[in-house]
Amino acid sequence: MFAFDLRRRNLLGLAALAASLVLTACGGGSSDPAPTPTPTPTARELRPLSAEFSSRKAVSYSGYRGADRSTVPTAAEVLQDLQLLVQGNFRLIRLFDSSDAHAAKTLQVIKDNNLDIKVQLGIWISGPKATSDADNLAEIERGVALANTYKDIVLGVSIGNETMVDWSGLKVPPADMAAYIAAVRARITQPVTTDDNWAFFANDQKKYDTNKVLDVVDYVAMHTYPLADTPWGLWDWQQASVPADQRAAAMMDAALAKAKKDYNAVAAYVASKQPNMPIVIGETGWKSTVTGGESQRAHPVNQKMYFDRMAAWTNGPKAIFTFEAFDEPWKGGDDGWGLFDVNRLAKYVVYDLYPSSQRQAATYTLADAVYFVPAASNPRITANTYTLFADTVATDSAVPAGPITPLTSWMAWDGNTAVGSIVTSGASEGTNALEITPAPKDWGWGFFMQLANPDDLTNFNTATGHINFSIKTTYPGKLEVGFFTGSTNANTGTDVYLAIAPGQYGYVNDGAWHTVSVPVSAIAAKAAPAYGQPTTAVLDMTKVSNGFVIADRYAVTGTTGKPTAKVLVDNIYWSK
Repeated sequence: MFAFDLRRRNLLGLAALAASLVLTACGGGSSDPAPTPTPTPTARELRPLSAEFSSRKAVSYSGYRGADRSTVPTAAEVLQDLQLLVQGNFRLIRLFDSSDAHAAKTLQVIKDNNLDIKVQLGIWISGPKATSDADNLAEIERGVALANTYKDIVLGVSIGNETMVDWSGLKVPPADMAAYIAAVRARITQPVTTDDNWAFFANDQKKYDTNKVLDVVDYVAMHTYPLADTPWGLWDWQQASVPADQRAAAMMDAALAKAKKDYNAVAAYVASKQPNMPIVIGETGWKSTVTGGESQRAHPVNQKMYFDRMAAWTNGPKAIFTFEAFDEPWKGGDDGWGLFDVNRLAKYVVYDLYPSSQRQAATYTLADAVYFVPAASNPRITANTYTLFADTVATDSAVPAGPITPLTSWMAWDGNTAVGSIVTSGASEGTNALEITPAPKDWGWGFFMQLANPDDLTNFNTATGHINFSIKTTYPGKLEVGFFTGSTNANTGTDVYLAIAPGQYGYVNDGAWHTVSVPVSAIAAKAAPAYGQPTTAVLDMTKVSNGFVIADRYAVTGTTGKPTAKVLVDNIYWSK
């Protein structure tokens, strides 16, 4: 759900064209032919979008409640969910697939209980034809059957979800998608679309084959996520020039402006190719809690501020599907978007729609909204050592300090690429060690110690400065170790990691404890802007915000096979 910088096309207006023709005529009798005006696009016949898209409050629905998707919601659980949505007047839901386990069950529950809910049905496309055709065709069969069986409930059908934007993890060629969409459209009567990021539908930077899809859909379902775009510097979420007591409101106003900008970019491009094609926002939302590093942005009050602003926008898309109805813990770092928590208690965003017995207990006011506060470093560490993790800390060693507690916390990249736990037997020093179990994604994994208050470790970046730690593992090949400076909130985040192989700096992966000592200068030489951060993000030893990082990005280390061997670390400290 990330987006990319908008580069709007400058279209040649009629007045500019007329001026060009006059200048050509006055150019000394040139025999060059006059430029041919761009033809007006011809509108093709579109299946009309039901007026109920505009008259009903829309929300995305997925009912999985567990830590993974192995336990599907029961019919009784689906009924509970849908009754809550009807109670809050959310009567248009988006389903993401046509599975028997979830989508078919949901449609049957709506019918059996005569619920006043309409549906945009999803057909999940798993990848390109070259690798996923069998799965895709099977899903299409299920989707076509559901659309035809529940014609009075299914108002539209969306084939594929975020498959063509350039950061997609599915990467389906537009020609493949167009063929799948056309195949579905030929067998059902509802209007069809595909859900994708705004950048694809706007043909952002002219790098997408958008027209192939616009030629076969009846309406556009675009996604816009201002919150997810904050690390990329695509809009000024910080609003640092605004007084602190007004900054939260300014941030949320700017978020609405960003969503409108995305919509306008899509609307302009679509109108130039397919006049009269309706546009809906198929996904947008705001997290109520930090699950993937959205500090100073994600909060229940900010979620409500975004939701209310989007609801008040009445002259844009035909519908706005809020993402999403309920929190889903299995999503890890992408959880927290729900209007309800996983226990089916209404969050602050919809408190006014439900009685107190159905709400979370917390109460808020607008003054509780979060906003950007520039990071300030602690005083420079002057001690000879700086200890991050040990049972026994020397009296002359510095430790993390500052006003925000807890002072440190262990975290996984993306919230769930590794699991850390403290073990109390067999430690290298004292009685406690940190055991890290990788749960890698396709690109790798990472685990780090976050400092609540960035420390100034300038004095350790010298010829003799080292990061020291003990390690016990059989993990194959290289590991990356290092630290992180700056802040992604301030667009200054910098990765400072060095890949080390067994035999380097004392690292051995034979399953026994070994002491590793890596020169800070060698690690610092690898400093680079963190993923998504601008090129202005550079090493800043005055603001070390992650004091220790251990990771494996396969593109850096060359690791294959996604190993999950446990990595134990202990006695972590910096030395001059």
